[in-house]
Amino acid sequence: MTDIEYLKKYFPGKIEDGVKMLEEGLPVQYIVGTVNFYGSTLKVNPSVLIPRFETELLVDKTINYAKKYFSGKIKILDIGTGSGAIAITLKKKLNAEVDAVDISKEALELAQINAMDNGATINFFESDVFEKVTKKYDVIISNPPYIGYNEDVEDIVKNNEPAIALFAEDNGLEFYEKILKDASMYLNDKALIAFEIGKSQGEDITRIAKKYFKEAKIKVEKDLPGVDRYLFVFI
Repeated sequence: MTDIEYLKKYFPGKIEDGVKMLEEGLPVQYIVGTVNFYGSTLKVNPSVLIPRFETELLVDKTINYAKKYFSGKIKILDIGTGSGAIAITLKKKLNAEVDAVDISKEALELAQINAMDNGATINFFESDVFEKVTKKYDVIISNPPYIGYNEDVEDIVKNNEPAIALFAEDNGLEFYEKILKDASMYLNDKALIAFEIGKSQGEDITRIAKKYFKEAKIKVEKDLPGVDRYLFVFI
């Protein structure tokens, strides 16, 4: 489906306005105002990253691993929740208590609306990674900012989506180090960490994970096009 066809279907009556916004470089998802993510309709605006199919697969893999790895109700922490896409889906698909944090108040406000719209009870709160986190969890999941500041990024992404959700220091590794460094304080003895990663970051993040979780099983997995996109730490 082309962007124009998408507008005709989801933006009826205002196609001219939509085409003008497209021509001005605004992503079609922000024009329409919603996206479908793993069967849920989520509101999106320029305060949050547009949820992508790669993240749907991260969630799908995490659901399958969690069902095999744990029994009974589990506790999940979603770091950098943005629109709430990950947290909402995990709450709907697993027997879980879900907390979700973000540094952006605007993102958290939208995530809360999305959770209410989708009947998902989630505890959202403002926190810079673990800054305000006080509990322990079975699963920590994150799709953090992982683009290095020197990497090329499409103009439509760079000019519209929030930089705070895209870019990170240390060639994009900043938040993986932050999370893995302190994660043991917020995890139960048997636990899972799930990340979306950049296509060339698998070896570096594996090295970081081994530094803090020497006995853990670490797996790098590919997305549908065959690119390294996910990293799982089984503790």
